[in-house]
Amino acid sequence: MTTALYFVVGPKIRLGQRFVYMKMYFLDIWDVDMMKRPDESNKIEHHTTLYHSDYLIVRRGQEFEIKITFNRPYKPNEDKFAVEFVIGSSPAISKGTYVPVFPKKEKQSSWRGRIKETSDNIVTMGLTPIADCIVGKYNMYVAVQTPFGTRRTRKDDSRAVYILFNPWAADDAVFLDDEKERQECVMNEVGIIYHGAYDDISERDWNYGQFNFGVLDACLLVMDRSEMPITNRGDPIKVTRKASAMINSRDDDGVLVGNWSGDYTYGVAPTSWTGSTDILLTYASTKMPVCYAQCWVYAAVFNTFLRCLGIPSRVVTNYFSAHDNDGNLRTDIILDENGRVDRNRTRDSIWNYHCWNECYMSRPDLPQGFGGWQVVDATPQETSDGMYRCGPASVQAIKHGDICYPFDAAFVFAEVNSDVVYYSRKKDGTMQLIKVNRTHVGRMVLTKAAGEVTRRDITDNYKFSEGTSEERTVLEKAEEYGCKRENSNPPLADVDVILPTLEIGVGDDFELNLEFVNRSDQRRTVGTYISGSVVYYTGVSSHEFLFRTPTVTIQPQGSVTESVMIESKNYMHHLVEQANLNFIVTGKIKETGKIVTSMKVITLHNPKLLVEVTGNAIVNEEMIARVEFTNPFTHTLKDVEVRMDGPGVMEHKKRLYSLIPGGTSLTWTEMFTPQRAGKTRVFATLDCPGLRQVSGQASINVKP
Repeated sequence: MTTALYFVVGPKIRLGQRFVYMKMYFLDIWDVDMMKRPDESNKIEHHTTLYHSDYLIVRRGQEFEIKITFNRPYKPNEDKFAVEFVIGSSPAISKGTYVPVFPKKEKQSSWRGRIKETSDNIVTMGLTPIADCIVGKYNMYVAVQTPFGTRRTRKDDSRAVYILFNPWAADDAVFLDDEKERQECVMNEVGIIYHGAYDDISERDWNYGQFNFGVLDACLLVMDRSEMPITNRGDPIKVTRKASAMINSRDDDGVLVGNWSGDYTYGVAPTSWTGSTDILLTYASTKMPVCYAQCWVYAAVFNTFLRCLGIPSRVVTNYFSAHDNDGNLRTDIILDENGRVDRNRTRDSIWNYHCWNECYMSRPDLPQGFGGWQVVDATPQETSDGMYRCGPASVQAIKHGDICYPFDAAFVFAEVNSDVVYYSRKKDGTMQLIKVNRTHVGRMVLTKAAGEVTRRDITDNYKFSEGTSEERTVLEKAEEYGCKRENSNPPLADVDVILPTLEIGVGDDFELNLEFVNRSDQRRTVGTYISGSVVYYTGVSSHEFLFRTPTVTIQPQGSVTESVMIESKNYMHHLVEQANLNFIVTGKIKETGKIVTSMKVITLHNPKLLVEVTGNAIVNEEMIARVEFTNPFTHTLKDVEVRMDGPGVMEHKKRLYSLIPGGTSLTWTEMFTPQRAGKTRVFATLDCPGLRQVSGQASINVKP
C-alpha cells in the first residue's frame, strides 16, 4: 500500500514493477547564504571589505557566519548536519584538509561551530577556523544525515571560502597587538619606498594593490607553483621562506626576473613600474616570470603577497648595504701600491641601498624573545639551502648577534655590520692592511612610518650604537658563531680627505671641492688619485669618466682645497638608472708612506613629473588627472613610457611617446572615477633609455 506523500526527496524504492516515494520527514538543504557582501558582517568584522572579490574572504581564528535554509525547521534533538570545508586534491581529516564543523557542543572538530539563530527554516551558524589552519581557498559543503546515508550539497564555486592569516587574532602566529601598525602593515595599499643615498634620501611611491581583483588568486598561485605542500600553508615561517624564493625566478620560474644590466629591451625597466598588480596578474595569466626587477621591485611585490594573505609586512631600506662574497664581516677594497683602487681584485661590493621586507610573526622554533619582526628578502643574492632566498631571520637575533638561528641571520647581520677594510697590494702580491672603516655599512635603516607620509628610522632595531659596549659584545658573539672580522686597528694617516655633500641635477655641470686636512705639525705632500665613475646602485662600476692625479701640498695643521670641474658631457651618455656618480679619492703621503682614502656617492636628481588632479573628489564622480613633463635637455628623449596609478581610484594606465625633443613638453590627461572613499595618491612615472626614474604624485581625499 502506498502512503500519502508529505515531502518528496531521496532515493526511489523498487517494489515489484512500481516506484514509490517513501514518506520522509528528514532534513534537507534548500539554500546556503554565504553572507559575503561587503556591507555584511563577515567582511566588515574580518577586515576584508576592500578585497575586490565576489567570494567570502575571512580570517582564521575568528568566527564568521553563514545562513542555511532547510526544507523545514531545524530540530536540534533529532537532526544531524555538518558544514564541511575541503582544500587540496586529497582531503583528509588528519591533514587538516577536510574539516567537518558541527553545530553541537557535544560533537566538535578542530574548528568550532554553533547555532547562533534560528528563524523558521533558516539557521544562522557561526564557524570559527582554528587559528593555525591552512591558508587558502576552501570548497564548502553542507551535509545532512538521513536514514539513507549522507546528503551533501553539490560543489558550487560561489560557496568557496578564502581563509587568511589573522593579525587581529591573539592565537594566530601573525598576531600584531598594535592597531596602528595593523592598519599600516596589512591594510595600507599606498607605499613609500626609500632609495637614493643616506645623506640624500629619495622616495618612490608604490601601489601594493593587495585588494585588487585577481591579486589574491595570484598570490595563492605563487604557492601552488612552488609545489609547497598544502599542509605547510598555515605556517607563516614556511610560507614566507618559500615565497622569498618564489618572488624571484632564479631557480624555480618564480614571479620576477632580475636585471641590473641597464638593457631592458625584452621587458619593463624596473624603474618604470608603479605597482604590484600588473606584475602579479601578468604572472598569473602567463605562468611565466615577468621582466624585470631590482631589489625594490622584489620587496614591493613580496610586500603585496604578504599583506594580501594577512601577514603584517613592510618594506625596509638599508643604506650602504654590504654584499660580501667571502662569507665574513669584511668588505675588502684592494688598492695598488700607489693608492689606486684595483677593480679587478676588489670582489665585494657595497650597495648604495638595498630593500628587503620585514614580516611579523611568532617564532616557536627559536628561543623566547626572537619573535616579532623577521627579515625576508626575495632579491636573489646568495643561495640558502640550495635556493635563492633569505629568511625569515629574527631582527632581534640580528641585533644581539645570535646569528646561529635560522634562517640566514648571519647574511643579514653582515649586510648591516660589515667593516670596510682597505688593503694595499704590493708588487709581490702581499697585502698590507691600511685602514678599517667600521661605521660605513648599515649607516641607516628606514621604513615608512605607520599612518604617516614620512619615514621612520629603525636602525636601532638592527644594531646598537657604534662604539658602545653592547656593540662590542654583539660583534664578539658573532665571531664565536664563525663570522670573521678585522680586529686590527692600523694607525691612521695624519691627512684627511673630505668630500662634500652636493645636490646636483642630471645634466648639470658642477664643481667638486676636495678638502685635504693636515693634522700633523709637518708639511705633507700627497700624490693623489681622483676617480669618478658612473655606478649602479649596487656599487658596481659602469664607466669611469674622470681620472686625475694631482699632487697636493699641505702646510702643518693646515688645509688645501683641490677643485675639480665636472662637465655633464663627460658623464651624461654613460648614466645608468638612478644616476649615481661615485667619487673615490686615494693617495699616498710622500713623507710617511701612509695611504689616504675617501669615497662619496652623489645621486643626481632627476626632473619631476607634474601631476594634478581636478574635479570633485567624491565616490563615483568623474575626475581628471593630468601629467605634465618638460624635457630639460637639448637632446631628444626616445621611446618614452609614462605610467599612471591610483590605489582605490584609478586602474593602472600607460602611454608611449616615441620622441620628446629637447625643450618640449608632453601633457597626458586621463579621466577616472573614484570607487571608494579615503585618502590616497595618484602617481606617475616616466621612463626611457635616456632618462630613468622620473616620477610625480598628487594627494587626494575622496569623500563618500
